Amino acid sequence: MGKNRFRVLLVILALSAAMVSSSSAFDFTKIEKQVSEKTLDNGLKIIVLERHDVPVASFITFANVGGVDEPKGYSGLAHMFEHMAFKGTKTIGTKDINTELKLIAVEDSVYMLLRSERLKGNLADSAKLVAVEQAYDKARNDSYEYIIPNEYSQIVKREGGVGLNAGTGKDQTVYLSSYPSNKAELWMAMESDRFSDPVFREMYKERDVIMEERRESLEASPFGRLLDELVSAAYKAHPYGIPLIGHASDIRNFTREEAIAFFKTYYVPSNMVVSIAGDVNPDDIFKLADKYFSKIPYSPKPEPVTIIEPPQKGERRVLLKDPAQPLFAAAYHIPEGTNPDWPAIEALADYYGGGRTSLLYKKLVKEKKIAAEVGSWPGYPANKYPSLFVIYAVPTPGSSLEEIEQDIYTELDKIKNEPISPEDLNKIKARAKMNFINGLRDNIGMAIQLAAYQTTYGNWHQMFKELDKINALTADDIKAVANKYFSEDNRTVVVMETEKN
Repeated sequence: MGKNRFRVLLVILALSAAMVSSSSAFDFTKIEKQVSEKTLDNGLKIIVLERHDVPVASFITFANVGGVDEPKGYSGLAHMFEHMAFKGTKTIGTKDINTELKLIAVEDSVYMLLRSERLKGNLADSAKLVAVEQAYDKARNDSYEYIIPNEYSQIVKREGGVGLNAGTGKDQTVYLSSYPSNKAELWMAMESDRFSDPVFREMYKERDVIMEERRESLEASPFGRLLDELVSAAYKAHPYGIPLIGHASDIRNFTREEAIAFFKTYYVPSNMVVSIAGDVNPDDIFKLADKYFSKIPYSPKPEPVTIIEPPQKGERRVLLKDPAQPLFAAAYHIPEGTNPDWPAIEALADYYGGGRTSLLYKKLVKEKKIAAEVGSWPGYPANKYPSLFVIYAVPTPGSSLEEIEQDIYTELDKIKNEPISPEDLNKIKARAKMNFINGLRDNIGMAIQLAAYQTTYGNWHQMFKELDKINALTADDIKAVANKYFSEDNRTVVVMETEKN
């Protein structure tokens, strides 16, 4: 479902299913003792989990940067680095790096002339535009002549690596792969080179790819358009209100100079975590990290976003006229994921709109048959900062959006006024525990979670307190957050009505 497109953690966990997993039974009580850590002088944190079941290991680089950190006028730049992740370095992906860099410089200079003329809008010289566009196409093609396409990924594949991928969210960027455990040094060498000597080759070509991706995921997707309107209406100040993939006008005007400046600010050791899980020896890994990653100079950790979204003072409503079928979405402002209320908010989402056993599904889909699909989830578009709790519904043909909306609020009022039963609370806890532990059963899932908790809390040990949070949850906690956050004044609603020809 399109609602999860920008929730990077879910995307990454989905990728993990195709990768190498541990064959041993999961024993949560022993895992914490198998984890070792080291911080390099340049600030890079290395976390290692030993699991000697099979001779494989998963490797994660977790950068504490995402769409929320982008400079004004460069929305989508973090997502661009997902596309640039494995384009190569000064030694990988090139036939002649010195010549290539000279041609890239020419490409940049001609592009800046083209960009400058385009930004004149109606005052642009049409003849000059044509001439500069031709020169730009030639400069671009000239620089591409010195590229060895996909050499980075080909090396990974040749050496037994699988699952090479990257994911970008509003809060973080994650790079992942799995290898035979005797290839740890190869991963160290290649990964450290990606951050010490990157070459952003084919950047303008990838920009065109992203423009097409934007059309498919946002402009051509009714649900994508619905969510885009929802989040932009809900946020007036905070950059969570800007689409992760970026505004089309920003993508068209990216410059390599600004991309390099962004990279040098955020993709630095003090702002990253490396997490490795599998058949490796921590002491060996730390020696390799010293050898390869320590060559990256220290840079100070960038500051977090300081913009605070002001409290919403009344319901906001958006009506969309669209050729697509009718759709409904509502969002409530909720706190960041580290807030003590978060476990209760997640439990509320599960009970209220989390699947076929939820209140909304039973009422709207099964009983009244006025919705074909309905659900809710917290933490949109991310949860490093205060975020949104989203509710959506897809009506059945001929059903009333007004009736669906009213029933959605009626079911929410039940949670506000009536504590859920002990039986339902136990089911919520059981599902939460199962989902959490299932995400830790294989190497890639464990490595991701260790890196994520280290980045989020500054301490990976917090991961091992997650079950305690679930166990401590009460029905009163769920009722309290329902009354605390789910008020009409704190609500944004987007209704998509079918446009009549």
